[in-house]
Amino acid sequence: MPPCLRGEKILTTKARRHSDYNLYLIMPQQYKFSVLLCALCGEKNLRSSVVNPPFLNDEDICFTFADMKNNITAHIRFNRNEFSGAFGDIGTDLPLIIGMLLASDFNTANVLILFGIMQILTGLIYGMPMAVQPLKAVAMIVITQKISGSLVLTGGLIIGVIMLILSATRLLNLLGRIIPKTVIRGVQLGLGFQLAMTALKQYVPALETPGYILAAVSFIIALILLGNRKFPPALFIIALGVVYSLVFSFHQGMFQLKAPVFIIPEMKFENLWTAFALLALPQIPLSLGNSIYATQQVASDLFPEKKLNVQKIGFTYSIMNIISSLLGGIPVCHGSGGLAGQYTFGGRTGGAPIIYGFFYLIFGLFFSGNFFSFIEIFPQPVLGVILVFEGISLMLLVKDIITDKKNFFIAVMVAVMANGLPYGYFVAMLTGILVYYLLNTVFLKHFGK
Repeated sequence: MPPCLRGEKILTTKARRHSDYNLYLIMPQQYKFSVLLCALCGEKNLRSSVVNPPFLNDEDICFTFADMKNNITAHIRFNRNEFSGAFGDIGTDLPLIIGMLLASDFNTANVLILFGIMQILTGLIYGMPMAVQPLKAVAMIVITQKISGSLVLTGGLIIGVIMLILSATRLLNLLGRIIPKTVIRGVQLGLGFQLAMTALKQYVPALETPGYILAAVSFIIALILLGNRKFPPALFIIALGVVYSLVFSFHQGMFQLKAPVFIIPEMKFENLWTAFALLALPQIPLSLGNSIYATQQVASDLFPEKKLNVQKIGFTYSIMNIISSLLGGIPVCHGSGGLAGQYTFGGRTGGAPIIYGFFYLIFGLFFSGNFFSFIEIFPQPVLGVILVFEGISLMLLVKDIITDKKNFFIAVMVAVMANGLPYGYFVAMLTGILVYYLLNTVFLKHFGK
């Protein structure tokens, strides 16, 4: 029996003397398939005053209410920079959410409220601008094929369970040691290019001549203020879009408060195989590349003191999808582009995703019935400029391997394949790994000489 199930080992005499307990959600190494809820004595500074119990080690997943408390006091701020950074990923998220709501039979209130809650919880848990995004492969399949919400929820649940198994069995750690950094850089380069080109081809031309003018003004603002902590650029770019909407598109009938209709969905488990083949198989490789390993690499680049591991990212990814699917939300993930985007526009703490989460929570609670009216009037070229800079910031991460000709070649090759082939990210990662491990023996022996 695990020690944590023997009460005398956990609730010590010291613990019984205190009325303040912290709840631990843990996954011990030697009981990988167990998720246990234990109570430990709580101190104000838990990390320095309480030693991990014998069934835990430094690499185990452990989320506590003390962690959230410490993050709130030390790693969560609410200021103009966090507000600016909060909207650094809106150019990616909003079009995908709107597209899925229009193409399927999701309940708008469920989707917006749950998406907002996931952002808020992620900010509390990580204490950094860790992005939560719609699953891109799933979103594109839903938008293009207009599949039912029930099937999407089933697919999201399957994806969450698969990632939970990969996290619990430490296969994520094993794969992380196998996949070289240069391949991850290629995934980031490819995704950054994809985001930037989507913005330039679809968003910026949306309003024709007025759109190009808006985009040009927004672009100049971003170039002048990028990195400015006193006057963060996204505040002015978003304000420009709001002013344009109020002057040219807003009318009083749009502003109507409506109570949300929150519905517990029905999930049809007879569609398990269809959901697995149609949604999970295309998504999992992309999630491993961008949502897990690339996100961990970006977090290490921008926040090395956090020492964030892939197992924690995989665990929160899985729990978000399981909960969201059961309650009628869209499948979600973490994203390296979102993290880079929020950081680029000023986000440095968990305050950015919390602010961003309240944006969706307020819309879900009060304006879910008018959501599409509000969103349609906001100028897409403004979102496009934000998305361009998110893509550029992601591409720039390749700078640490650019002087190594062979590694840089592999990264560019992965980026090109990811953008141009069916199941591009999966094929590109496999090819990049193969070339990397056979470098100088089979491949690229004469390159760069």
